[in-house]
Amino acid sequence: MVVFCTTPPDSSGRLARLIVEERLAACVNISQVRSTFLWEGKVNEEAEDLLIIKTENSKVEDLVVRIRKVHPYELPEIIVLPIVGGDEGYLDWISESLKNNSGSKKLGAEDG
Repeated sequence: MVVFCTTPPDSSGRLARLIVEERLAACVNISQVRSTFLWEGKVNEEAEDLLIIKTENSKVEDLVVRIRKVHPYELPEIIVLPIVGGDEGYLDWISESLKNNSGSKKLGAEDG
């Protein structure tokens, strides 16, 4: 599964590290984005970080609960999408990384 979550830039690193350390995600990519959205009847535009979170279906519910608990927004963006394909080795690495022990294979900087 891939989960998208936007955060204020000063919160993204802490949230990404927390969910990886707790084995709720195998990997989190952080990308800077500019978001335009309607909130409380007003159009807003803000710089945010987009977390691209790789996990498994069995972890999604706990991941969502954890994000809601620590996220600074009243209503955080949490969008879950299925992974319908990909490199079998990488997908196996995600599964292995989410077990209680650490992932058996380390990815290079270009892989995560």
